[in-house]
Amino acid sequence: MMKRAFMLLGSLLLILVGCSQTEEAAKQSKSTGLAKDEYRNEAFKDLFPLHYESYMKNKKEEDTKYGGSVKRSKFEHDKEPYLPILFNGYGFATEYNEDRGHVYATEDVRNIKRITDKSVGSCLTCKSTAVPKLIEEMGDNYWGANFNQVIWPKAEAMGHSPIGCSDCHDPQTMDLRITRPSFIEAMKTRGVDVTKATKNEMRSYVCAQCHVEYYFEPSKSKVTFPWAKGFKPEEMYAYYEEIGKQQGFEKDWIHNVSGTPMLKAQHPEFETWIEGPHGKAGVSCADCHMPYERVDGKKKITSHYWTSPLKTIEQSCLTCHADKSKEWIKTRVEEIQTTHMEMLHKAEEVSVFAHYYVNKMITAKVDESKIKAAQEHIRKGQWYWDIVAAENSTGFHNPQGTMATLSKSIDESNQAILIATEELMKKGIDVDKLKKEIEERMEAVYNEADPFKKKDHAITDSFPGQTPPPPAKK
Repeated sequence: MMKRAFMLLGSLLLILVGCSQTEEAAKQSKSTGLAKDEYRNEAFKDLFPLHYESYMKNKKEEDTKYGGSVKRSKFEHDKEPYLPILFNGYGFATEYNEDRGHVYATEDVRNIKRITDKSVGSCLTCKSTAVPKLIEEMGDNYWGANFNQVIWPKAEAMGHSPIGCSDCHDPQTMDLRITRPSFIEAMKTRGVDVTKATKNEMRSYVCAQCHVEYYFEPSKSKVTFPWAKGFKPEEMYAYYEEIGKQQGFEKDWIHNVSGTPMLKAQHPEFETWIEGPHGKAGVSCADCHMPYERVDGKKKITSHYWTSPLKTIEQSCLTCHADKSKEWIKTRVEEIQTTHMEMLHKAEEVSVFAHYYVNKMITAKVDESKIKAAQEHIRKGQWYWDIVAAENSTGFHNPQGTMATLSKSIDESNQAILIATEELMKKGIDVDKLKKEIEERMEAVYNEADPFKKKDHAITDSFPGQTPPPPAKK
């Protein structure tokens, strides 16, 4: 009896060992064989040649009617020609280009003139595949380390790649993953545990690590998303006015025309989409921007050519909107975008006038409380058009929401002009003459051929600069 029991026990152990070996073999069969911290895009090339070939299509530089991937200045006449005035006193007035494909991320961040000797590590966060490794090795010291002297040399020595495979995939299993801690922390403020995300949610979350509004938290320069109050523009603005200021973050810069403490919006695709019709319907970023495609004659893969769905209407839009034609879809999208751009240009022009009106308030020595009241409207008005302009869908991700936001922008800027007009008239300022002087500044900026010199035409003896001078060297 005892012998029989030992035989049964031995058989059970063999079964368990066999199961364990089978499970281990299954795990091994799913593994790519890559190191868990592999971040070089080229390491994935031989394992996933069709996906890699698709990814390399991001080298294409092609325009759509209102966007695209051609490296063009946003200051051009058919873009947003008055940005050198609207961002005066800040790096975005010097150079601000349309985004190229993800494969150019490291090249473009290295060459943009907004990167200076004062830039910090956070500027690389969404550009290089080496960033997760840098954060792992440096901890919180990564964020505030000098970009030119520390972070870029480290990333180059590591052989980093521009935005690519390991940013979204576990190198060993190819499961979708989050690699940027700022997104995880921001979602916690919304009560969301990203470790419990569904596959469909992850098809948007991996994009939302970077396609978002953010700021550099003052104490460590850490990339932080202003989502604790919500994703809407007015909720993010309320965050900056309360939580941001409590942290010591009051502004991105002082506007050189109006002297206003300003906020600069980044690229809030995730926030705009999640509040829009596709986001609310559960349509993921990948559904539209990474549709399935047939390659190599027969194989079906997820496209890694991250581009406008206007270039892939059959694979993207018609999958859901099968009752529509390709021509109808294209026309409908461009109608939305045209209406959006017309409203955006109006909001920007009213904002320009508001800045100059306040400049005149300052030089006319209007009561300080009135100047501050007008500046508060300027700050809010510019935030509302900028959070729309910085978003890459030209209004399509949330047509109704963006139009409402632009309407708020125009109202806020007009409130600033109204306060200024009342006070300037008390001082005997000729408002009609002021309007003509403003139009002359706009024309001078518009007509300057050199994009790097445009900002210089915003300031004259009539409209002196308001940026505080740098502190004297000791």
